[in-house]
Amino acid sequence: MSIVQVQSLHKSLSDLAGRDGISIDQFISTAIAEKLSALMTENYLKDRARRGNRAKYEAILEKVPDVEPEEYDRIPTV
Repeated sequence: MSIVQVQSLHKSLSDLAGRDGISIDQFISTAIAEKLSALMTENYLKDRARRGNRAKYEAILEKVPDVEPEEYDRIPTV
């Protein structure tokens, strides 16, 4: 990475942190925490998907009553 790229990255980072009213260090820490959370969530969902069982899923859906949604919960038709 060239010095110009580093300076540009630092400027962008400084601007974004300033908009949030936090330091660059806090901004980076928050960004890392968000990325870790996203990766951990992805791993959790993949693990849950591997343990999924289509037959059990459909058996539970059979117990759900077949009713029309409330007016406020309907998808608008165009």
